[in-house]
Amino acid sequence: MRHVMKKILIRITSALKDVVFPARCLVCESFFHLKHRNWNSYLTEIDSRDDRSLIYQKNFTFYELMTPFLCPTCLTGFLPVESPVCLKCGIMFKSRVGEDHVCGECLESPNRFAIARAPGIYDQAFKTTIHCLKYKGKIQLARPLGILLFAAFISFWNKKNTDLVLPVPLHIKRFRKRGFNQAFLLIKDWTCIAGALNIELPYMQIDRDVLVRSRQTEPQVGKGRKERMVNIKNAFSLNDPSKVVKKRILLVDDVYTSGATVNECAKVLLRGGASCVDVLTLARAI
Repeated sequence: MRHVMKKILIRITSALKDVVFPARCLVCESFFHLKHRNWNSYLTEIDSRDDRSLIYQKNFTFYELMTPFLCPTCLTGFLPVESPVCLKCGIMFKSRVGEDHVCGECLESPNRFAIARAPGIYDQAFKTTIHCLKYKGKIQLARPLGILLFAAFISFWNKKNTDLVLPVPLHIKRFRKRGFNQAFLLIKDWTCIAGALNIELPYMQIDRDVLVRSRQTEPQVGKGRKERMVNIKNAFSLNDPSKVVKKRILLVDDVYTSGATVNECAKVLLRGGASCVDVLTLARAI
């Protein structure tokens, strides 16, 4: 009886809290009724079957993960990356007819990385959400966005074929100014998420110190592809080259725009002895 009364009191308190302190959408800033999400119980609800597409498509959607932070209208503003896409860089073709194939840019100027993938398009609500994390310090978004990214990893890759996961690093001056590296925040809880889902990652390690940004660069925003490539050239180095030798590496960042940054990182990693480099980002610009 006491246990039942405790549950009722918790529900009443929660309801009163919603009335007095309603949630505010991070995108449009309107107030909305908050659908509470207990992340631990949410993770335990997921079926641990080894069906990667089911795990990604049915359980870890942007709508489900971002319900505590966005209003119902803005939640519908997420645009997933869907086939047909480039088999190499992962860009979604404007034409929605046909099969996946290599785009003209990848044929003309092959990238150093093997493949790049992203769960969503860098537009509308998703773009604003990423900006909230990256520029406004809303680090509470790193948890749900990290789960979305992990789901994409499970969907696009065989988890046994990745040895090392590395975030694209920030220069020390920018890191001190921002206070965090958003790319690392997105992956730091992957081991815990995998454990909650009973997904084994026997070979995979996460390391934020192997790859470093040794030269400060100008922001890439507003620059064309060639300008970005010049700006980012020789900006990265390896802190400990021995850690990447013969390793299959997954490079993680928040947004893939021109690919100049991740391509430069891949070049450094391959020169250091990595066997291959793939790229995973939250969003893909088109």
